[in-house]
Amino acid sequence: MNFIKELKWRGMIHDMMPGTEEELLKSPSAGYIGFDPTSDSLHIGSLVQIMTLVHFQRAGHRPIALIGGATGMVGDPSGKSQERNLLDEETIAENIKGVRLQLERFLDFSGDNPAEIANNYDWFKNMNFLEFIRDVGKHIPVNYMMAKDSVKNRIGSESKEGMSFTEFTYQLIQGYDFHHLYKTYHCLLQMGGSDQWGNITTGTELVRRMNGEGAKAFAMTCPLITKADGSKFGKSEGGNVWLTADKTSVYKFYQFWLNTSDVDAEKYIKIFTFLDKNTIDNLINEQHEAPHLRVLQKRLASAI
Repeated sequence: MNFIKELKWRGMIHDMMPGTEEELLKSPSAGYIGFDPTSDSLHIGSLVQIMTLVHFQRAGHRPIALIGGATGMVGDPSGKSQERNLLDEETIAENIKGVRLQLERFLDFSGDNPAEIANNYDWFKNMNFLEFIRDVGKHIPVNYMMAKDSVKNRIGSESKEGMSFTEFTYQLIQGYDFHHLYKTYHCLLQMGGSDQWGNITTGTELVRRMNGEGAKAFAMTCPLITKADGSKFGKSEGGNVWLTADKTSVYKFYQFWLNTSDVDAEKYIKIFTFLDKNTIDNLINEQHEAPHLRVLQKRLASAI
């Protein structure tokens, strides 16, 4: 199975660094996606990234789910107009337990390419500030960091909130994660949502600068999923649609998928199921011939 080819027909690639597909076709590789423990449960927005890791594993590669125990204490500024409320260590620890349990339901931790769950707090907890700015910060110029959209959008003339130094350093911290996983697991690829492109490419740059010119690091992002009317995906009348029944009931979860529009259902069934292309094409044709039967919505709701 060609991982990139599979994601392309499913509409799951937004940006990709040149050479990524060629590198993955050479031999099995390790790749990772980060998950911030801002809650004790992931929501269906995170499901896009989980599905990406599952496809990655099915293609013979080794997936790493990185839980941001350290980055969760800082807060990612990407796509945010103001700084997040910072969580305390105890809350983050409880959130990590819940997120870990959910990831273990999707990924296979046995076999020739077992999945791995890592927590970046494990390598940041004993690193002091001087050590970080000396050994890591010196590799990335400030003008490089300033050029990122997540920074420009917050410090531009129209921004009232500005950006704290804490948020400004986020891309360095996330970039160091890539370096650590490169050194520890020979991880060559970081994946994530399209709003993470700036942070991810900082990581590829840091891998190369900290490990020499021969070091290889690649990046790929998935599009942020939206509804046909432009509204945010993953929201219902009651708020976020969560991946745990104590936050979103099984009934409400099923109804969310059943109530999607025809246009959204065509897109979602490719992203959120493992149905093959021929099966999906046939289902879409059935939907077009008899839209009142809502074939796609029913298959989508039952598959998930």
